[in-house]
Amino acid sequence: MKIAFGSDHAGFPLKSSLIEYVTGKGHEVIDCGTDSLESVDYPEFCAAAARAVARGEADRAVVLGGSGQGEQISANKVHGIRAALCNELWTARMGRLHNDANALAMGARIVTEYMAQEILDLFLETEFEGGRHQPRLDAGH
Repeated sequence: MKIAFGSDHAGFPLKSSLIEYVTGKGHEVIDCGTDSLESVDYPEFCAAAARAVARGEADRAVVLGGSGQGEQISANKVHGIRAALCNELWTARMGRLHNDANALAMGARIVTEYMAQEILDLFLETEFEGGRHQPRLDAGH
């Protein structure tokens, strides 16, 4: 799977760690920035990761910041993106099962590195359930 990552400075350390983690599992990565702890505004980087998914260049996006809130909002402004803020396992599972989320937002100041790995694994492994959920997605397009 190809995963596009975007973060601000607060999410940068977790982004770096998760990129290493997923490449170690054989996934390809598009790193949309940022590339340091220097203070930056997140929309540019998170929208870039979301656009990579919308254009078909990546299968999923992961956007990271302090809380994940603004990063999720930025990703969701891209047409065709369904970003889910998941700082624990249940919302990661449900975001995929019921909403076919194609972007994952997390708060680097909320989740531990280990929990972020668990959330990301679950998000990548869970398939969309379809069925009664499909008309809801169709209505949003």
